[in-house]
Amino acid sequence: MVPSDDYTDDALQAMIREAGLRCTTSRTTVLARLARANAPLSHADLSEELVPQGFDQATIYRNLTDLTEVGLLNRLDLGDHIWRFEFRGDHHHDEGEHPHFMCVDCGEISCLAEVEITMNRQDKSPALVAEISEIFLKGRCAKCG
Repeated sequence: MVPSDDYTDDALQAMIREAGLRCTTSRTTVLARLARANAPLSHADLSEELVPQGFDQATIYRNLTDLTEVGLLNRLDLGDHIWRFEFRGDHHHDEGEHPHFMCVDCGEISCLAEVEITMNRQDKSPALVAEISEIFLKGRCAKCG
């Protein structure tokens, strides 16, 4: 996930409408914040930033759910029982998944978009159909080394 300022409010509003949702200020704000993030954000992260701007926590949550259901966001469970959300971009219907990394010391989460995950199926059994849904790595970041 690379933060992008390429997505103007007009472009984000068009994406929301094309996804079949009503375009509201809160939806555009949530989507814009995630489009510009350099890592997945939780509801608490977004609320901390957006509630002081006049947005309601419940509305933020509903928008996260709605935007995820239409494929504009990914919802991630990184093993700590906190859902985090990330923007999927223009190609949200066919964009591949990428792994994430969490530092076990400071808790920083980063996307490993440059890492490609492939599966080497040794068993050619037609009964085995596997899909990669989430890859999550834990370790120490460069700062905590």
